[in-house]
Parts: sequence; C-alpha cells; structure tokens
Amino acid sequence: MDVRQTRFLTYGIMNHYPPSFKNLVQHLSKLPGIGRKTAERLAMHILQIPKKEAIELSRSILEIKEKARLCTRCFSLSDTEVCAICSNPSRQADMLCVVENSADMMAIEKSGAYKGLYHILQGVLSPMDGIGPDDIKLPELFKRIREGEIKEVILATGTNVEGESTSAYIAGKIASHTLKITRIASGVPIGGELKYIDQVTLKRAMETRHGF
Repeated sequence: MDVRQTRFLTYGIMNHYPPSFKNLVQHLSKLPGIGRKTAERLAMHILQIPKKEAIELSRSILEIKEKARLCTRCFSLSDTEVCAICSNPSRQADMLCVVENSADMMAIEKSGAYKGLYHILQGVLSPMDGIGPDDIKLPELFKRIREGEIKEVILATGTNVEGESTSAYIAGKIASHTLKITRIASGVPIGGELKYIDQVTLKRAMETRHGF
C-alpha cells in the first residue's frame, strides 16, 4: 500500500467521525510526539471517560495556562511569583546550580543529591540559531552572582556542543569573582540530555563534580 492509499483510507475513516471528534483529534495531533493514530486513541479515551474526569482535564489545561509563570528569581515554572525551591529557607542559598530548563532542574531534584538553589537559563547559546547571551537568562545569572551571596556555581548544562559552549562562556565571564566554579561530573554521557538520565547517574554526577 503506497502513501496515497494510506492517506485516502485515513481520510475516509476520519470522515465517518462527527465534527466534534475530528476537531479534538486535530488539536491533539498538534501536540509533540502525537501522531494521527495516537490522537484518535486519546480522543476515544476522552470520549469514554466519565464527564467529570473530562471536565477536570479541561480545567487543568486552563489552570496551567492561567497560573503557570516563570519564577522571578530562578526562572523555573511556578504558580507563584517565587517558586517553592527559592522560597524554601532550608535550601543552601550560597550554592547555585545552572541548568538549561525546568526539566533538567527536576531531574536533579529527583536524584536527591543537591540542596542548593537553581538558575534556569531557558536555553543555551547557539550562534547558528541566532541565540546569543541576551536571548537566554544569562544577564539575570550574572546579576545574581554580583549580588554576592553565591559561593559556588555548579554548571549543569547538557554535554552536547551547545551545553559545553554555554558552560565555558559562563565560566569565563565569572572567573574574576571570588567563588568556586564546578562542572557537573562523571556519569552523564557526552551528548546526553539531563531529563533522560537516571537518578543514580545524576546523583553520582552531582557528588563528583569537578573544577571547571
């Protein structure tokens, strides 16, 4: 069966669905990693669950759109102006772990190896894509360091080219400050993304970090 035949059959099957179902499938298929078949299965599941559950699902989507924001200190996802980690007095305020995104931060949190604060860059330097220092949260990072509370900066960006370049850039910019600069250490494979690394590996990487 060639591609045209497959598309024709898919179109024919979809034509048998009511407009409300097709509309849901269309929106679900726009989500990352969700193809047409998966979208149809999800739509069918939503159709079959109790109305109360469907309402709760729709409310949760609206709630995250209305409440979710970036923490004004570390720039992680939060429902409040300052996130739970930044506002927690038991965290080590003199340690700052720099990561690319909130998913990386949560991966480190799950490892249980770190009790300091975070700074989420919301990206990495990528000149090829036109992403420079002012396009991510680097100015805000340097401002936090200049304020003088931080004694150690842990660079925990990814180990791909962009992640390594970003760490090198940060280390060069803050080298003149009287603080310790470390890089997340062994256990994280080259080219790996932190959100896909298991907790034991991340714990070892945090505990064996080295000077940059």
